[in-house]
Amino acid sequence: MRVISAFPHSVHEIENHWIPLSDGTRLAARIWLPDDAERSPVPAILEYLPYRKRDFTRARDEPMHRYFAGHGYAAVRVDLRGAGDSDGLLTDEYTEQELRDAVEVVAWLAARPWCSGRVGMMGISWGGFNSLQVAARRPPALAAVLTLCSTDDRYADDAHYMGGCLLNENLTWGSVLLTFNAYPPDPAIAGSSWRQTWLERMEATPLFPAVWMDHPWRDAYWRHGSVCEEFAAVRCPVYAIGGWADGYSNAVPRLLAGLTVPRKGLIGPWSHAFPHDAVPGPSIGFLQEALRWWDRWLKDEANGIMDEPILRVWMEESVPPRPTYAERPGRWVAETAWPPLRDGLPVPPLALRLAPGALVASPAEANGTDEPQVPADEDRTEIELRVASPLVTGQAAGEWCAFGADGEMPTDQREEDGRSLTFDTPPLAERMEILGAPVADLELASDRPVATVSVRLCDVAPDGASTRVTFGLLNLTHRQSHDRAEPLEPARRVRVRVPLNDIAHAFPAGHVIRLSVATGSWPMAWPPPERVTLSLFPLGSSLALPVRSPAQEDGMLRPFEAPEQGPSLNHTPLRPARFRRTIERDLLGGAPTTTQTIFTDGGEFEGAALTRVDDIALDVGTTVLRRYRITERDPLSASAEVQHRTELRREDWRVRVETDTELTADRESFRIRAELRGFEGGELVFHRVWDRRVPRKLV
Repeated sequence: MRVISAFPHSVHEIENHWIPLSDGTRLAARIWLPDDAERSPVPAILEYLPYRKRDFTRARDEPMHRYFAGHGYAAVRVDLRGAGDSDGLLTDEYTEQELRDAVEVVAWLAARPWCSGRVGMMGISWGGFNSLQVAARRPPALAAVLTLCSTDDRYADDAHYMGGCLLNENLTWGSVLLTFNAYPPDPAIAGSSWRQTWLERMEATPLFPAVWMDHPWRDAYWRHGSVCEEFAAVRCPVYAIGGWADGYSNAVPRLLAGLTVPRKGLIGPWSHAFPHDAVPGPSIGFLQEALRWWDRWLKDEANGIMDEPILRVWMEESVPPRPTYAERPGRWVAETAWPPLRDGLPVPPLALRLAPGALVASPAEANGTDEPQVPADEDRTEIELRVASPLVTGQAAGEWCAFGADGEMPTDQREEDGRSLTFDTPPLAERMEILGAPVADLELASDRPVATVSVRLCDVAPDGASTRVTFGLLNLTHRQSHDRAEPLEPARRVRVRVPLNDIAHAFPAGHVIRLSVATGSWPMAWPPPERVTLSLFPLGSSLALPVRSPAQEDGMLRPFEAPEQGPSLNHTPLRPARFRRTIERDLLGGAPTTTQTIFTDGGEFEGAALTRVDDIALDVGTTVLRRYRITERDPLSASAEVQHRTELRREDWRVRVETDTELTADRESFRIRAELRGFEGGELVFHRVWDRRVPRKLV
């Protein structure tokens, strides 16, 4: 990473500035301004988050926002209402209040004497979400957005549900937000009122995981803030960026297909992080790329960025399965339209049909016709394949969303494949590249009214190593729609469509493409209330692969610059970071029990678990422990727990926040138990306990 200390504009920083809202609430902002902005107004770039500008995002804010300011922008980092040093209470993600506040903030920025009247909005994750959502509100001054690792569909692609299956990420993220929401403002900013604000926040904190579990279907709750409901509402240019190791990359192709405004997409090999500082690499000069975007839409510079292909992605080469990759080999490829076109026509997928243990070319492919050739009834040989995967299936799946920590990636899938139905192509005669979302069309029957199907696409090397390329999940009670659930009629056949996550991957010659079908994926997704046996009928099942042939544009792409950023802040490590990920199998008792444990002792500063932020004399430390248990044959044995501990301290001030959450279930309902504890100077000053039951509603 190249650190830049000399910029075209000298910069001064405002540590805290209050932005007044119409209802009297004040939002806390940290602002970086070019020194001459009062004389020569500049556009503003807004990042609007609940993650505490004062401390928790300080390490990454400083080098990024100072960089933008040094290139002639007002960089503004705002804490949401109820977060960090801002007034008020935070009650949920992406509330109507949050979005109304943002519209006011955009107008306030545009009216500053140092602002040219144009505002851009950017962010990663939460900030990427609300950038899109605010764009759909069309504030007049908002001229462009840059959204990273975000989604256009809060139900289909977020940390709560996947294919109608409850993700354990819902508990993890809900526990993190439960903890974050209970942090106090900094007394150095809030003054003597900090303690009262802190107690009010803890008292008003909702049990976030249960809030989201109350909405297991795609209802009005999830439609709010999902810009896919009305793409036409977004009328400013959008640059959408993601990573194949992230949980949100599916949104990038959907945004390109759905939006009609000027737009661009970029997907690298990265995890949930900014592309100039992300793993797996290679990283890129993201800040330079962002400047090109802002210069075009906030300063009207004709820099050619919109003359480049609409989508650019990292085509990943085949690699042996490993839990951690520093880099993924590959190359940049591009598409001038999305969905892709060749010779002006849509590119059809490669259709493969399922046979016992095999993936074979469909009759349409074999005969060169446009439609599959369906055998006459007398030629149809009825085949039924059954699978009842052990409930520990999925231990090698890795994280639903990788953040760049060790051990997050899926490991060798051979053990998982052995618990699944598998369908293999012959060894490939030549290299095959795919780009897009593979789709499995399956004819199934279940012996239970609630069932899950897990589908994985794997790259199998000649030595047998099985690398997961992409995957999909579907709660089969959602087979018609995520808007409602319908129980299965045992033994009755149904046809289901299972989209897998978008991906760019190159299968080498001599490798095998494998489709694996299982009845669950633990601990990624919660199991059905009863153990399920699925029957799969190959004759009615197929796989569509989004095969891509090389394009002329691939060899003419403008190279990305090397990563660079502004100076980092000074900090002093006080305790080294620790990370542990283990899987234990207890063979005693009635059935083997598997426990997966992930422990992180590390905060926002690389290499340190407890860190002193030197310029504000504040020590910050966080630990998180996650534990998932299940026995091989009893889905009601499943349990997930998260323990979160955070400490904030300086010489005359010390607070600690602790949360413990646990999720279990019986046949009819989930049970979520949680505790929130607040300590001041070692003394317990707040304690709250939740014990909620949430109806399963066919989950």
